[in-house]
This record gives sequence, C-alpha cells and structure tokens, in this order.
Amino acid sequence: MNYPHTIGAIFLRRPNRFIAHVDIDGVEQVVHVKNTGRCNELLLPGAHIYLAQSDNPARKTRHDLISVVKRRSCGDTLLVNMDSQVPNDVAAEWLPRSGLFSPQATFRREVTWHSSRFDFHVQDGSRSVFLEVKGVTLENDGVASFPDAPTERGVKHLHELMACQKDGHEAMLLFVIQMKGVREMRPSDIHHLEFAETLRIAAQNGVKVLAMDCVVTPDSIAIDAPVPLNLSAMP
Repeated sequence: MNYPHTIGAIFLRRPNRFIAHVDIDGVEQVVHVKNTGRCNELLLPGAHIYLAQSDNPARKTRHDLISVVKRRSCGDTLLVNMDSQVPNDVAAEWLPRSGLFSPQATFRREVTWHSSRFDFHVQDGSRSVFLEVKGVTLENDGVASFPDAPTERGVKHLHELMACQKDGHEAMLLFVIQMKGVREMRPSDIHHLEFAETLRIAAQNGVKVLAMDCVVTPDSIAIDAPVPLNLSAMP
C-alpha cells in the first residue's frame, strides 16, 4: 500500500476527532485525521508526522495525517501508521500470499452473512472462511495491544465470528499492527475488559486469532511478519 505525495510536518493540536492543526514548513495548516480514535499517546504537541496530499480539489483540507513518529520511554522511536482505513487494504494485499490459503482461493470484501457483515470472505475449495481485521496503533514497552478505547462494535464482531464458526464456517480475526518493533500482541483489559474477555472466549471456541506487524515508511505500509499473541490477562 503506497501513498502518493507525502510530506513531513509537526503536530500542534487536535481540536476534534476529525482535524488537526499542524506546522508545514513554518505555516500552520488544518489537516484531516484518518483515525477517529483517541490516539492520545501518539498525537503529542511537537511530534513529527507525515501527511498524504489529496488530489480532490473540492476538499476543505488538502492533506491527511497518516503516520507519526512515536518516541518511546527507552529512548528510540517508532514510525506508526495511524490510518484507520488502511488495515483492510494491506490485508487484501497480504492474504493471497499469506500461506493461509491455496493459490485457487477467492477473496471477497465486505461480505454479508445473515445479519452480519465481515471484512473478508475466503472460499478455498470446501473451506468457507470469514475474517475480520483490526488495526492496532497502541504500543507500550514493545507490547502492542487492542483496543485503545471501548469498542462495542469489536465485541459484536467477536460474537458474530463465533456464530459463523458454530455454523460450520472457519472464523479468523487478524490484528494488523501498524508498526514494527513490537515483541508481542495482547488484548487491552484496561481499555475494554469486555472485548479482552470475549476475545479469549472466541479463541477458546475455535476462532483463529492472528497478529502481523507491518513495515512502515513515510509513504507506504505492508504486512510483514507474525507477532506472538499473548491472550493472558494484563497485570
């Protein structure tokens, strides 16, 4: 997944979920934030960020905020992609070459099953697989976690995955960790205990849970390598 026309900037402030004020070459401008989550640990005043330029002349804002350089307590930095729309796109690029399916598998996006809607459906011979994707931007001391805020929608998705699994389909949940440099992936009990507990139940009942990190550059993101999953309760 590539972003055309990216530039660096400095984050100043975020008055609401949808926009941010940034410094571009000494000029304060308003940009669109492609993530409506809190991202409090990422969007700190003075943080170096990257923006993607839009080609739509009718837009009120010319740029999208897509990634941020996070300074960690250990002294190093991480480039974190925080575009909430990109995980499904990078998953679509990765799934056919993931080794999870045969070369003959077919992939469809945004597929409805009964009253549920899943990010992907994969038909691979007799295998029928429903898959949900969750983007991960929260990291602390090398541990990636999800969610970063309560997500009733996420809990609903887990119940739906268990339901289709009971109905004879395979069910998968893919965490796309939008950075490199993490050693494990965990559910965040602190941010939403119900999601964390439901995820553990889903895994115990046959839902396959995967976590993959990403190579992130100022103008690209691609799924790279598996990250160990730790479903135990966080201390």
